[in-house]
Amino acid sequence: MQSLQIRNDSLVEIATFLARRWSEKENITVEFSDKSETKTLLRESRIILVPFEKLSGDDFQRYRQFRTALWYESMRVKLCKKILSNDHAFGFILNTIETRRIELLGRKIWKGMDEELIFNYAFMWNYRPMLNTVYGKARMVEALYQYFLFGDVKGEIQPSHLERIKKASSFASEILQYAMKNDLDTNWLETKIPEIIKILDIDSLMTIPVALPWIKPGMALTEEELLKALIKVSKNRESDFGKIDHEAAFRGKNIFEEYKVLLEENKKNQNKGLGTETIGVKIPSQTNVDETTIYDLDLINNLKIRFKDWKSGWKEQHLKAGDEFDEETYIEGHEPFFTDQKKIIKTKIVILLDHSSSISSQQLEYKKATLALCEVLSYLKINFSVYAFSTVDKAVMCWLVKPDNMKWNNICAKRLTQIIANGGTPLAEVYDKMYSVLQSKRPNVFLTLTDGEPSDPNAVRSMIKSFKSMGIKMVALGLGPNTVGATIIASNLKRLGYERTLAVSRLNDIPNRVLSVLQEQ
Repeated sequence: MQSLQIRNDSLVEIATFLARRWSEKENITVEFSDKSETKTLLRESRIILVPFEKLSGDDFQRYRQFRTALWYESMRVKLCKKILSNDHAFGFILNTIETRRIELLGRKIWKGMDEELIFNYAFMWNYRPMLNTVYGKARMVEALYQYFLFGDVKGEIQPSHLERIKKASSFASEILQYAMKNDLDTNWLETKIPEIIKILDIDSLMTIPVALPWIKPGMALTEEELLKALIKVSKNRESDFGKIDHEAAFRGKNIFEEYKVLLEENKKNQNKGLGTETIGVKIPSQTNVDETTIYDLDLINNLKIRFKDWKSGWKEQHLKAGDEFDEETYIEGHEPFFTDQKKIIKTKIVILLDHSSSISSQQLEYKKATLALCEVLSYLKINFSVYAFSTVDKAVMCWLVKPDNMKWNNICAKRLTQIIANGGTPLAEVYDKMYSVLQSKRPNVFLTLTDGEPSDPNAVRSMIKSFKSMGIKMVALGLGPNTVGATIIASNLKRLGYERTLAVSRLNDIPNRVLSVLQEQ
């Protein structure tokens, strides 16, 4: 299959969606790390995955592995009481048994996963080390992992050691079956691990070497080798999975449609035109951010209800003449006829969010309000882009939260979440960084949300004139602690040359005021 470059943020977006759906935990975040194995940190609600590009196979095969690994970690979030470190034998063995338990329970909930799990096992078998390359008693633990999950071991092992492995694996299967039958969880299984440790004759605190997919060189599998491994594992695990259609599991047709959608979205989200780095605008890069903290669902839903007539594109208007006579309106003394008028908003708007230190004390509510605005703009299918500015290490930073050619999604929300309010209001410098963007995109409206006066008013006036000469309507929204304060800020902004200034003292009023500007266009 042709190799296609998939953006990391596209993968994080779909991973976050799937992890939250599978685990039923809305605060889960997903990230990639090339410094650790795939793991889940329950207390931090974080899933850490092996980087996509480090996996073996073509891009579709990598996607299937990535997706299945995410499913396992999501099931751990949903079904495990604790996840111990794999660094030592005790935790490694408990996690191994838990992998089988969550697999059996998870398959009852997500019945379409069997083919993907078997396909993933074929690659996992390839990733595991040969036993002769694992030294000391750690070989016993690795052999148990292989035999318990794959039904076989890779390489040679002493007959006496193999007998111990089979005995430990049989005991692990027995306690797992008992736990499943009696609805027992991680805590009960943990009490049985010392018996497995005793059978293997090892130290529970013995260090276990990490088996990462990319450690072994020359890992490319031919189709024949992959299919052979798949058939081998499916036969060894037939008691759990039943008979698997090897060809269907190998081809993954059910997942391919989902994969194609990802590729299409990935292509749409590619930044076009000017590269942000070359013009001094940066993209917040963290992915382990819980963006749900800035979602105010009540505010978002209320706004969507209020502006639902914009969504349909039609609005009822009362006039002197129209399509239908309204008796109640006539009795009340208003225009008696009403008609439906088509309402189309073709305005392109660029929004700049002030994240100076003066907003820091209320930045959470500020972000909730601006996110609600973005959700409604996306709901109304309005063309918009979002930028923000702050100070990092004494340097002014202009951040790209959402480009105009990308759909508003949780990746954009993650970018907004991680921007820390800090520094002054060097508006002229920020405008200068954005000049190339606005010159290229030519929006109809450039809206700046700020709660203070710029550090260099004269320079701001000059930049505003430059933007207005391009035909861009310059609008400023002043945020104040109260009505009087907001009005003063808006009045001061008006003297800088903005064509329209608005004032807001309540952050939740931001979306309504911005939408009122668009309504006038």
